[in-house]
Amino acid sequence: MPMTMSQKILAAHAGLESVEAGQLILCQLDRIHGNDITSPVAIREFKKMGFEKVANPDTVTLIMDHFVPNKDIKAAQQCKCCRDFAAQQELESFFDVGRMGIEHALIPEEGLVVTGDLAIGADSHTCTYGALGAFSTGVGSTDMAFGMATGKAWFKVPSAIRFVLTGALPPYVSGKDLILHIIGMIGVDGARYKSMEFTGPGAHSLSMPDRLTVCNMAIEAGAKNGIFEVDEVTLAYEKEHAKREVRVFKADEDALYDETYEIDLSALRPTVAFPHLPENTKTVDEAGEIKIDQVVIGSCTNGLFKDMKEADDILKGRKVARNVRAIIIPATQDIYLKCLEAGFIKDFIEAGCVVSTPTCGPCLGGYMGILAEGERCVSTTNRNFVGRMGHVDSEVYLASPATAAASAVMGRIASAEEVMK
Repeated sequence: MPMTMSQKILAAHAGLESVEAGQLILCQLDRIHGNDITSPVAIREFKKMGFEKVANPDTVTLIMDHFVPNKDIKAAQQCKCCRDFAAQQELESFFDVGRMGIEHALIPEEGLVVTGDLAIGADSHTCTYGALGAFSTGVGSTDMAFGMATGKAWFKVPSAIRFVLTGALPPYVSGKDLILHIIGMIGVDGARYKSMEFTGPGAHSLSMPDRLTVCNMAIEAGAKNGIFEVDEVTLAYEKEHAKREVRVFKADEDALYDETYEIDLSALRPTVAFPHLPENTKTVDEAGEIKIDQVVIGSCTNGLFKDMKEADDILKGRKVARNVRAIIIPATQDIYLKCLEAGFIKDFIEAGCVVSTPTCGPCLGGYMGILAEGERCVSTTNRNFVGRMGHVDSEVYLASPATAAASAVMGRIASAEEVMK
């Protein structure tokens, strides 16, 4: 039976020769992870089930990232629950203050998920690791508990949509613009419980950070997972970051897809998702005069070194508009250090930005960037729902690091081209 990339990974982990869309299967997991919000729920469920030891400590990862350093007593209690459990279970992959980073940036950086893996995480943006040619998807905390206890999880095999990419991205256009374009095209439910599979010469031209961004936001189109065809870029990244052997799964030539879309990357323009859905997209050329109060550059979607460099290219030697608060959040300690060594931190501070320790912070309206009533923010994060970053009457506009940095300088939604000309 012909299979897609995702279906082949699922079949291999279920010990089956083949699977088909809609089939229910029990699979062995390579990675189970949670954060300081979702893990305590999973830990409580794990104990309720009567389990005392996780099935395989080497596959369980807990990352403190949402409210770390702790913002209040509740956040501190959540993290203490995780710390105690990690110590009891002797989990090597426990990341706390000083070691931590935003989970979906840290896990690939640490080589904890590799090509061909099957990974679940109690966070919806776990689909990020599809950029590595892995099947990864977000689950609830109860599923995380079951995964920790048994090393397995149940899946319904998804059907798939194929995206054939051609051409190459023009200047100041990135993977964020690509995925916003796609979500604007198919809608927030356009890939509901399906795999979004990316292939073609354009896909191979994308950097790993751009691929990670695209897969990170597959969930914003309703997808079960996003996944890129494995190539030399993938394998070079794995060689640098991972110590485990990888398994490459390639879709059969006659694999079945529900739809196929062809996208010419060279035709894309910087794209912004207007409130209050990621599908509400316009190009910067169509944006009009939208004055803003805040800019956030970071998150699991756009907190990598490449994202920081794109922001620095625009902010260096310039000033953030007086009416704008600019917050920059490198996604991991390693990325923060590289930014420091490259001179980015100095450039950001001289431009009038504040630079934060790695944290999810403002992305989910947690802390370090909450919006008041009527305020507008251009953010490189992944969601702009009502009240996502603060007051229900605030507005979040999703954009790339280049567009966000340009908007910070201009005090309104603006393109990098406008600032750099």
